Amino acid sequence: MRTDLFDADHEAYRETVRRFVTTRVVPRMEKWDADRLIDRETWLAAGAQGLLGLAVPAEYGGSGETDYRFRVVVQEEIARVGASALQSGFSTNDDIVLNYLLRHADADQRARWLPGFATGTTIGAIAMSEPAAGSDLRGISTTATRDGDAWVLRGSKTFITSGILADLVIVFAKTEDEPSGHARRDTFSLFVVEDGMPGFSRGRKLDKVGLHAQDTAELFFDAVRVPDRNVLGEIGAGFEYLMGSLPLERLGIAIAGQASAEAVLSWTLDYVRQRTAFGSRIGDFQALAFRLAELATAIDVSRAFVDRCVREWNAGTLSAVDAAKAKYWATDLQGEVIDAGVQMHGGYGYMTEYPVAKAYLDSRIQRIYGGTNEIMKEIIRRDLIGRP
Repeated sequence: MRTDLFDADHEAYRETVRRFVTTRVVPRMEKWDADRLIDRETWLAAGAQGLLGLAVPAEYGGSGETDYRFRVVVQEEIARVGASALQSGFSTNDDIVLNYLLRHADADQRARWLPGFATGTTIGAIAMSEPAAGSDLRGISTTATRDGDAWVLRGSKTFITSGILADLVIVFAKTEDEPSGHARRDTFSLFVVEDGMPGFSRGRKLDKVGLHAQDTAELFFDAVRVPDRNVLGEIGAGFEYLMGSLPLERLGIAIAGQASAEAVLSWTLDYVRQRTAFGSRIGDFQALAFRLAELATAIDVSRAFVDRCVREWNAGTLSAVDAAKAKYWATDLQGEVIDAGVQMHGGYGYMTEYPVAKAYLDSRIQRIYGGTNEIMKEIIRRDLIGRP
């Protein structure tokens, strides 16, 4: 079943994205994996082609395009060639960091930061996870303490996407309300740390199972003085801001999972139509053919729900619960399709020169970041039954 999500404008844009992916991305993927980094020239080229910062308003150099279907096109075309690391980096920039800035930055901050997201000169990161606090964000220990006209940030973060290249980092930190009687109440706030601020340093580039080309790092904040002009939104509203922005982050992950599943199914079909065993195409063996039928059906059903979520996001009605459903379902399906694809490729499926093997490595994180799939199910459970 073909998706009906796109119209002629989206398909025309797809041609631009596909040319970029073919000429700029595919020839560099092997080098990116070796360097464990995507070169900045690619970010600049993507900005010049209109692939980044689509939602940046025109007054800041963007196109002001808020139709999320154009972002879906970018995701699909990158997934088509298996460039998951690039997909992850672009999604962090546009679906997470830029989304926070568009929602909460004041006029001065928008003028300072938004233009770079449209041109590709600014790479952003979001720093939430800590060594002892992953999905449980209330358990973080990074603090920001008021000191004159600034906030002093202390702590560390880990598993930070684009942590090596990032020009600015939105940091989720624990703050304190004013005293009420004899007690203080912990709250959470967002602070924008820019490259070069004293006390801000990057640790090692983390060695991951997959997504080798995507730079993931530890970040350290040793008494970093963050001026008031770099506080994002209101002090104490950080957790609320996270809850408001997570649906788009999780929708982006769901789309990446869906697009990857579709791409891997296509690669696998090409393989089983050509590969022979015992005098027949392996795709003609009933056990494999039936499994492919099951996966193709599941992909179509999943696509219908993900498409609906995209429309809901465009309409401003996508709920956190539906975003959690999409994230958990599409990424679980992605893992199922890729595992089957590896199996049907046989020994070649275990060779990283084949894209299905690389997808196997790159996809495992999908069920972990953005909130583990177990947390997604807990969100859904609470909506159905309520808190215990």
